[in-house]
Amino acid sequence: MPFANFKVPAGTLTAEQKEQIITRTTDLYAEIFGDRARATTLVLVEEVADAGWGIGGGVLTLAKIGQVGQVAQD
Repeated sequence: MPFANFKVPAGTLTAEQKEQIITRTTDLYAEIFGDRARATTLVLVEEVADAGWGIGGGVLTLAKIGQVGQVAQD
């Protein structure tokens, strides 16, 4: 079963954008593995709480990545 896991900052994607990620990823797997993979492809879009992850030893926040005031609303 093909599996893709996307981790994104909480609140930065709309429901439509999440649906696009799921649909396009499923299409990509079907293109690579054949259409038989479509029915078993699992795509998980996980929202990580602000400051719930880090990079290079530092805590990553929406403010640090320039998303303040641009957070999407579902």
